[in-house]
Amino acid sequence: MFDSARPLLEEHADIERQLADPAVHGDPSALRRLNKRYAALGPVVAAYRSWETATGDLEAARELAQEDPAFAAELPDLEQAAGDAAEHLRRQLVPRDPDDDRDVILEVKAGEGGEESALFAGDLMRMYLRYAERRGWRTEMLDATPSDLGGYKEARVSVAAPGTPQPGDAPWARLKYEGGVHRVQRVPVTESQGRVHTSAAGVLVMPEIEDPAEVDLDPHDLKIDVFRSSGPGGQSVNTTDSAVRITHLPTGLVVSCQNEKSQLQNKESALRVLRARLHQIAVEEAEAAASQARRSQVRTVDRSERIRTYNFGENRIADHRTGFKAYNLDQVLDGDLDPVVQSAVDADEAARLDAVSRQ
Repeated sequence: MFDSARPLLEEHADIERQLADPAVHGDPSALRRLNKRYAALGPVVAAYRSWETATGDLEAARELAQEDPAFAAELPDLEQAAGDAAEHLRRQLVPRDPDDDRDVILEVKAGEGGEESALFAGDLMRMYLRYAERRGWRTEMLDATPSDLGGYKEARVSVAAPGTPQPGDAPWARLKYEGGVHRVQRVPVTESQGRVHTSAAGVLVMPEIEDPAEVDLDPHDLKIDVFRSSGPGGQSVNTTDSAVRITHLPTGLVVSCQNEKSQLQNKESALRVLRARLHQIAVEEAEAAASQARRSQVRTVDRSERIRTYNFGENRIADHRTGFKAYNLDQVLDGDLDPVVQSAVDADEAARLDAVSRQ
């Protein structure tokens, strides 16, 4: 039983030996990678050991009960403990998203609704920034195009966890469910008659690629253009050709960045986003060819999927995928996003468990 756990136990022990090697500590990139994997395997190892202990206690009690009936009274509790330990281990062994320990690049883009949509995009970006602050994550605005009334036509931010987060607590593990179309229902500031309008903004979340070698990016496949930045900024931002646009010729992907005064910094930011997008495309293609049990993450980053509604008049937020509904929209927009996210995490885990049980 649970033979699939043994390779993971061996991998955990091997990483433990590597971490004890002083030479590994001289390579920060390798050390971070090993620490993340070690942390990810930790819950599996702990669950397996708990299951071994529980089943061992049950077997011992059954043997003793054959000689002394007094031990038979302990069997129901021990059987329950062994069953609970087995179920916990089974959950830990459900295949996980290999990107769950990554940081993310998150994009918000205004959609239907003109200026009102741009204002809502700004509300969403502030919600994510406050959520990141609550969780102790670092954020860096990579690029933004403000709208006339203070929202965003589009904005892009990186979100990173300090150190090695616990499994399930990294930015991608929490924020990947935010990808899709977010709908708002409220009276716009531009509406003089007090009528409720519906508009939308799109959110795209991509795992950040720390090691450039993870994505095959041939310099010959890149067309790089520089141009003068537009919009608010320091005087050097608007008077020098510091903005950068990179086109990936094989896929046609285009990424531009203009937030920084330095052309070199904007280029590096654009490359970070391009690597993340190419990685995400590769993941989606692999998932599309895999079994239904592994497709849930494709749907979470589908821009065409309307995932959530924010109703300001009722102070209500509703997630259409999970059925989650609450009347604390003001608190959610202030960064209290965890209950909404957790509903998606729980729904995804239930779907994965169901898929495994059907195999």
